[in-house]
Amino acid sequence: MFDTVLVANRGEIACRVIRACQELGIRAVAVYSDADREALHVRAADVAVPIGPAPATESYLKHDAVIAAAKATGAQAIHPGYGFLSENASFARACTEAGIAFIGPGPDVMDAVGDKSRARKSAAEAGVPTVPGFDAGGDLDVLRDDARLAAEAPGVGFPLLIKAVAGGGGKGMRRVDGMDGFGEALAAARREASAAFGEGAVLLERLVQRPRHVEVQILADQRHDVVLALGERECSIQRRHQKIVEESPAPGLDPAHRAKLLADAVAVARAVGYDNAGTVEFLVEGTEHYFLEVNARLQVEHPVTELVTGIDLVRAQLAVAAGEGFPAGLADRAAAPRGHAIELRIYAEDPATGFLPSPGRLTAFEVPRGPRIRLDAGVEAGSEVTPHYDPMLAKLIVWGADRDEALATARWALDRTHVGGVATAIPFLRALLRAPEIAAGTAGTDFVPPFLERWQAEQAATGPTPAAIAAAAVAAARASARPTRGASAGAGAEDGTDPWATLGAWRSFAGAGDEGATS
Repeated sequence: MFDTVLVANRGEIACRVIRACQELGIRAVAVYSDADREALHVRAADVAVPIGPAPATESYLKHDAVIAAAKATGAQAIHPGYGFLSENASFARACTEAGIAFIGPGPDVMDAVGDKSRARKSAAEAGVPTVPGFDAGGDLDVLRDDARLAAEAPGVGFPLLIKAVAGGGGKGMRRVDGMDGFGEALAAARREASAAFGEGAVLLERLVQRPRHVEVQILADQRHDVVLALGERECSIQRRHQKIVEESPAPGLDPAHRAKLLADAVAVARAVGYDNAGTVEFLVEGTEHYFLEVNARLQVEHPVTELVTGIDLVRAQLAVAAGEGFPAGLADRAAAPRGHAIELRIYAEDPATGFLPSPGRLTAFEVPRGPRIRLDAGVEAGSEVTPHYDPMLAKLIVWGADRDEALATARWALDRTHVGGVATAIPFLRALLRAPEIAAGTAGTDFVPPFLERWQAEQAATGPTPAAIAAAAVAAARASARPTRGASAGAGAEDGTDPWATLGAWRSFAGAGDEGATS
């Protein structure tokens, strides 16, 4: 096993990997930008190394800075977490060239699955069903040809999706309902894909109506020729292709369908020579499913799999990367999951205003604890939420003997979770968990947008709460008595009477004049 591992990430995932390393007696190295000098992951690590200014392109995404930090601290391996450099094949190659192990699949596998057209071809050759469409067999030159794609579109059928072959997260994706809007949508998808991923090639897929998004956790060890499927996760509760709530197992799958789904995930993993941890994603339509893509990294939602299998995926990743093989009993636990787990993502975003980010200092961060509640957090009370990075604060994960019990525990825990100083999506999550469709397990990928619209309308109709009115009144009174320019200003910020510091994420424009009192 490695003596020292560098964690090339930040926030909750960095804290989670650091903890796994330290539990194994491995020295954990953190890296940090100027904006994260006081961050929780920096204080949690055994060693922390500064790597550059706040922008990720000048710090967390700089290959040479991260590798230099690994060499300087004697790290034999780098764990990339998710996001940032986790699916960057050129970074993985640079690690290998520097004599440092990359904890994840190799660069050739990343290349094979990172290109969606090549991944679709591999899945089809393995006998796994794919969404009907046009991918030119992975020929990127064809997928850069507007005229060819326009000619193929009617054969695919409408509505269809134009999808970037690279990247993910919904970028470079457009729905098209007919040829009238095809050219404009194609140009927009190419521009977005080029800007986000440096590659404008796109493919065409028939739009699957009202699908569910179900993914399978895989764990592979090529040295020992073992590929395991560790159950599936339901990820249909999403907004703009970003997941909000995840659970395992997926509700409503009959045993035969589940077995076929897991077998197809293993077949895809073997077809591309997958190694280490990853996820094979599918669209489920009734009793059918279609291969979607492979995520060549640890997923944000991996804790729900850990809770139902009892398998620590980060420890397994470390063992495979070190050549030790799977921990004893892992295959048996993978084959016999127990109970039900649900994960809720807590973001510093305001759902009432279209999920606008809400940076600021956390005046409170309180989450109930218990034997069936897990918190993966990258912050604590007093932490600064900066505008430079993804606004995820934490993940609240619960376990129950069955789905009803897990849902009840999730509602209970969320009702008792309090975050002060920034706006969060917690009020929306509370409403979401009480929706009849969520309780029944029937919500598909099209559920959140109309539900969110109704919820926002209800919030607007209800009006501000008494606490918000009181905070605004205090702000207005202070604004009217504000000293003239040049005089001592800002009373309340230091003496603890400032409502913005004590009442949470309220925003008021009362009394804002040329001095910009409130925002």
